[in-house]
Amino acid sequence: MEALLRWAAELGVSDSPSAPSPSSCLGRSVLIADFPDAGGRGLAAARDLRRGELVLRAPRAALLTSGRVMDDDPRIASSVASHLPRLSSVQTLIICLLSEVGKGKSSNWYLYLSQLPSYYTILATFNDFETEALQVDEAIWVAQKALRGIRSDWEEATPLMKGLGFKPKLLMFKSWIWAFATVSSRTLHIAWDDAGCLCPIGDLFNYAAPNDDNSSTDEDRDDMMHQETNKMLDQTDFDSSEKLTDGGYEDVNEYRLYARKRYRKGEQVLLAYGTYTNLELLEHYGFLLGENPNEKIYIPLDLDLCMIGSWPRDSLYILPNGHPSFALLCALRLWTTPRNRRKALSHQIYSGSLLSVENELEILKWLVKKCKETLQQLPTTIEFDDNLLVLLCKLQNSTSCITEMNRSIFEQEFAPFFRFHGFKLDCSIHSKLPVRLLRSLERWGLAVQWRCNYKRTLTKSS
Repeated sequence: MEALLRWAAELGVSDSPSAPSPSSCLGRSVLIADFPDAGGRGLAAARDLRRGELVLRAPRAALLTSGRVMDDDPRIASSVASHLPRLSSVQTLIICLLSEVGKGKSSNWYLYLSQLPSYYTILATFNDFETEALQVDEAIWVAQKALRGIRSDWEEATPLMKGLGFKPKLLMFKSWIWAFATVSSRTLHIAWDDAGCLCPIGDLFNYAAPNDDNSSTDEDRDDMMHQETNKMLDQTDFDSSEKLTDGGYEDVNEYRLYARKRYRKGEQVLLAYGTYTNLELLEHYGFLLGENPNEKIYIPLDLDLCMIGSWPRDSLYILPNGHPSFALLCALRLWTTPRNRRKALSHQIYSGSLLSVENELEILKWLVKKCKETLQQLPTTIEFDDNLLVLLCKLQNSTSCITEMNRSIFEQEFAPFFRFHGFKLDCSIHSKLPVRLLRSLERWGLAVQWRCNYKRTLTKSS
């Protein structure tokens, strides 16, 4: 990591407006730190930070993009050009990434690539057992669809990679899905390439869900005024840090990232990658939030309810607090209105107005019943899932089998898992689980955590 920080500094990556230190690109605004309960390795504030203050900048030369790789390697550029427009921008970046991995230490990006995770937990990496553990049909479908799409992209790109002489290991689907997960979970947006860019050091920031502007504190508003004052007094020192977005590639030919709120020294500095539900976070990034303000819970709805108005199907969902979304509430108001009165009341309903107390009670009664029915159709309860999560957590954080558990309960809950992997469990005190099973346990735990959150939201509605 120290070598990576020195290399990044040589490329001009810095956590301050001034030139980086020769020994490290960090230390003035942020530092690498470990947050076991909040994303693992991340970046902590090296000092008190104001909202909107510059925390990292990376010049274009430090960004790993498909264009940069192809500029350095005309063979790849020529091969990709011959396969356009069939290849997507994501496929192109994956091919470029795998090409650099294949170069080993001779790659200009070796120090960065050697620090990338060896495995990921995005939905497409879930095996059949882990996918079924999601329990909810919609989530299972999303996972299966993601895997089918990635496999199709790999099959389409394989002839090109063979033509470039990629090593057999890099031609495997396992390598492709690793590269896809790297691109999916670590790229930053750039205007000139839909696939985005990989930004050394910049991809160490962990995620925070975007907040409503109304969540700004008095201190945050003071920071905004402070920066506006600095902008007027000293345009050089605060050239772009008055911008209160999380970051982006700017006219100064740098990717710049800013503090999204005020941070105290030692706090983890987070970025908002975008607005995602937990299922979307799991699909694209491989994690989820215990409390996600952007969560949307979809329940099975009658076809006539989905088609009764002009509301899109994806706007009909349950909010994290258990209340129906605005579109779902309006749709239910119209659906529960007698057919001969719908036309007359449609304008009032579309505007979001309450029709009557009786109508609202009928809607509430229907929603409670529907959520209860949905919960009853799932194979396990929240209580069961909570206990299972505890067991999974203990297994992941122990180097030996958990002999203190009641063996009959252990076998009942984990026997299908071990059968799926063809693993015979040795419950002796010194036995250890292989790495592949520990990784599977992590993904299984994410599936159980997701379905717990799903059921908990439905319980609020019921």
